[in-house]
Amino acid sequence: MSTQTLDKAKANLPVRGFLKIDDLIIPKGEDLVKAILDLKKEKNAVILAHYYQPAEIQDIADYLGDSLQLARAAKDTDADMIAFCGVHFMAEAAKILNPNKKVVLPDTQAGCSLADGCSGEGLRKMREQYPNALIATYINCNAETKAESDIIVTSSNAETIINALPEDRPIIFAPDKNLGRYLAKKTGRDMILWDGSCIVHEAFSMERIAKQLAENPDAKLIAHPESETPVLDLAHFIGSTSALLNYVEKDDAQKFIVATEEGILHEMKKRAPQKELLPALVFDESCNCSECFYMKRNTLEKLYLCMKYELPEILMDEELRLKALEPIEKMLELSTTIK
Repeated sequence: MSTQTLDKAKANLPVRGFLKIDDLIIPKGEDLVKAILDLKKEKNAVILAHYYQPAEIQDIADYLGDSLQLARAAKDTDADMIAFCGVHFMAEAAKILNPNKKVVLPDTQAGCSLADGCSGEGLRKMREQYPNALIATYINCNAETKAESDIIVTSSNAETIINALPEDRPIIFAPDKNLGRYLAKKTGRDMILWDGSCIVHEAFSMERIAKQLAENPDAKLIAHPESETPVLDLAHFIGSTSALLNYVEKDDAQKFIVATEEGILHEMKKRAPQKELLPALVFDESCNCSECFYMKRNTLEKLYLCMKYELPEILMDEELRLKALEPIEKMLELSTTIK
């Protein structure tokens, strides 16, 4: 491969989001997995992956987890390089927690509808409108939004954190209105909701899921709280990604209808191979809308290239990083009792 070819691939990164090197022969199959593991050892790297990643990426990750678990893993690692297999805001969080480590993401266009729909400027305007309110922001947001927040939450710790906030202050909750509505019901707190939602969790159809339940009377519906209220009202259990996994593993039921991103089924099948798992149905019968297009942008080939050439790299202004770090550290401090 020529230097000119590599330079061209680097120049295309801002538009393409990942390295595409036409005349580079990339290993295939088991050879590709071995090449990634060799790079990990050579560069003292750690691979972090979310449960919604493609199965083959989940299988080679050093740490597989939800947003809270991965934030902790990113904070605690002694690796020199973090290869983050998730979406952009997650890799940003790893960089916020590790300013002196190199953080790479296989594809920078692995985004998030929640993060894209909420801005730091928008939160500043809400704070002006409600000056006595505290801003609790879901971790599914970009660094600028985190920087305008008083505290960050994940679906694993949100109820604990909301309950810990001063009762005499209203709460602005952004950007997920469905999670915010669920938390307001659970905690009884006065919450002002940002009008945002996850495109995957909003795709679930209450009517089609009700039919699924009728056709599978021995099944339990489990749902992520990013789902809309009519779906949550049908659920036997509501919980974060990790909570859903634990529930399937430990509950006596043998069949589950799962209302969250389909990637989680891979780990569920590993933990409970004897149980039957059905993806919850979505409105559009012609699409596989319970898969997150953004999460699935990452591939083993892109992971190999980003580790080999250490690009795309997550970089951040230090002033912004420090502002975003404060609410994340508050979250981690209040979440010590949550596994």
